[in-house]
Amino acid sequence: MTEHLPEKQIRERVEALRVRRSEILSLPPEQALERILSDPQPAALVHSFPESDLYFLVHDIGPEDALPLLALASDKQWDHIVDLESWAKDRIEVNHLTRWMNLLMEANPKRFIRWFLNERLAFGEFYLFHTIEVRVREHDQDPSDFGDGFFTLDQVYYMRVLKMPPLTEGSAIGEEERQAFLMKLLQRLAEHDHPLFQGLLLEATHVIPAETEEEELRWRGVRLAEKGFVPFDEAVGIYQPVTRRQLDAQQPKFTPDPRGSETTLLPVPAYPLQEMKDDTHFSRALARIEPGPILTHLQWEFANLCNRIIVADHKTVRGREQLREIVTKACGYISMGLERLKGSGDPQPDPVQAAAVLTRYPLIQLFRLGFGGALEVKWRAERWLSACWFAKAGLKLSFWGEQWMGVLGGILLKKPQYYDNYQTGVLYREFTSVEDAARIEGVLEQVQAVDHLLAVMNPQLDPPAQYSFLTWKNLLLTQWARHCLDLKEAKLKPLALPAFASFFSRLLPGTPSPESAETRRVPDSMKTGFIAWLVHETGLKDFEISEKLGRIFEDLFAEIEAEYGRVAAEDLDARFVQLFLLKAA
Repeated sequence: MTEHLPEKQIRERVEALRVRRSEILSLPPEQALERILSDPQPAALVHSFPESDLYFLVHDIGPEDALPLLALASDKQWDHIVDLESWAKDRIEVNHLTRWMNLLMEANPKRFIRWFLNERLAFGEFYLFHTIEVRVREHDQDPSDFGDGFFTLDQVYYMRVLKMPPLTEGSAIGEEERQAFLMKLLQRLAEHDHPLFQGLLLEATHVIPAETEEEELRWRGVRLAEKGFVPFDEAVGIYQPVTRRQLDAQQPKFTPDPRGSETTLLPVPAYPLQEMKDDTHFSRALARIEPGPILTHLQWEFANLCNRIIVADHKTVRGREQLREIVTKACGYISMGLERLKGSGDPQPDPVQAAAVLTRYPLIQLFRLGFGGALEVKWRAERWLSACWFAKAGLKLSFWGEQWMGVLGGILLKKPQYYDNYQTGVLYREFTSVEDAARIEGVLEQVQAVDHLLAVMNPQLDPPAQYSFLTWKNLLLTQWARHCLDLKEAKLKPLALPAFASFFSRLLPGTPSPESAETRRVPDSMKTGFIAWLVHETGLKDFEISEKLGRIFEDLFAEIEAEYGRVAAEDLDARFVQLFLLKAA
C-alpha cells in the first residue's frame, strides 16, 4: 500500500504512529485500550507496535480484557505472544498454550483457524497429539468398542480429550475451560474444511513429538533472536567480564549517520525506556544525545540487552514490575561501566563525555565492564576464603554476624549481589555504582582483618555445635572476659552467669537509671585493657591493631553500650545476651 507514496510521506506517517504509540503507552492500561479502539485506524496503529511492547500492553490491560487488542494484532504479534507464553525453557507447556490459544480464538475465531492451519500447522499437530486421542472407526466396528469419552463429528474419526495434570499456577487454564476450548477448536476446524480436518487428525496421531518439539524450538529461537532473545548459551555471555584495555583495543561500533533522517521505518520498543530511572549515569548520558538515528540505535541496543538479561537469568517477564527489575540491572551495570572507564580518582562521569562513550562502545560491552567490577570483589572474597582461618576452622558464614554474613553471602553468589539490608526495600539488589563495589570491598577488608587477627591468636574451639551461637564478636569478648576473670582454659568455654555479672560491673560501671535517657559507657580503661590483651595474645604492636581494627572495635563497644547500657548486672539473663557466650541457667 505504500509503494507509490513518496518517502517523505511514508516517514511522516511512521512518525505520526510513533507519537500516537508513545502517548498511548503513557496512559493507564484501561485508557490506553480505549484510545486504541477509538483511533480512526486501530488496526494500523496496533500493527505498528513492536511485538514486545504489545505483549507488555496486553498484560498491563489483562489478557482477558485485551481481546479487542488481540483481535487487531498481526500474525507476527500473535507468534510472539505464543512464543513467550507457551514454552518453559526448551519444553512446550501445554496448559499455558491452551490458555492463549483459547484467548486468540475468542478474539477472532475465523482468523485464528486460518492462522492455526496456515501459519502454525506443525505446531497445531503437536498440540493435538498431546491433548486428544484419535481412533478411526472401521465400517463394521461398533463405536462402543472405543470406551467412554469418545465423540465424533463424522462417524469415522472418534476423538477423546486427554486429561492433563492440573497446574497450581493461577495463569493456567482450568480443566473444564480446557475441554470446552478443545471441543470448540475441533468443531471449527471441521466446519472450516472437513477433508483438511480429517487429514490433520491423521497427521496428529503420527507426530514424532521429540522431533517436532525440537524443530518448533529452533523456529522459535529464530523469531525471538531478532528481538534480542538469543539462545541461553549466547545470552549468558553478557556476564563474561571485560577490562578497559580490552575495550580500547576493539574497533568502534557501527552507528548510523547523525545527519540522516530522524525517523526509522522500524518501531523501537518503548517499554524498557519508560521503566528507566532518570538518576543514573546512563540515563543522564542518554538524555544528552539529540533525537535522531543514533538515539534510536541506542534504544534498540538497550532493548536487546534487556532481552538478553531476561534469557540469561531465566526470568519470566510479563509486567512492568518484572521489566523494571531488568531495566534497573541493565542501567546499573552500564553506569558502573561508564564510571570504570573514566578512571579512578576522577569525579562522576560527565554526561557529555559519557554520551560520547555510548556512541563508541556497545552497551553490552559497557554492561560487561560494569559487571566485572562486582566480579572482582567476588573473586577477592573467594581467594581469601580458600586460605583463611575461618574456613580452616570449619565455621559457617553466621560466624561473621548478621551484617557481615549478609555482605559475604551476597558477593559469594554465582552472580554477586549487593547486600542492601532493606535500605531500598529489598535485602539484596544488583550493584549500581562503583561506590557500591567500594563499600562491599571495605566490609571485606574488615572481615579479612578480623580473620587475620584470629589466625594469629588461633583460639582453640570445641566443635561449633557445642556453642549456642558462635560469632567473632562473642568469641573475642568471651576470651577477653575470661582473661579479666583469670579463668585459664585452653579451649573457649562459656561463662557462668555469676562470673559474667562480676565482669559486667566493670565493663559498664554504675547503676542504670529508669528516668535517664543516657546509657552507661564503657570506660576508656577497659578499652585500653582490651587492646593490651590482644597485644599479649597476638604479639602484634598496639598501633598495628589500632590502625587496622580500631574502627571495628569502636563499633563493637558502641554495640555493647547500646545493647546493655540500661541493663543492671542483677537483671542479666543468659538467654538474651548474644555478645558473650554464657552458660544456660
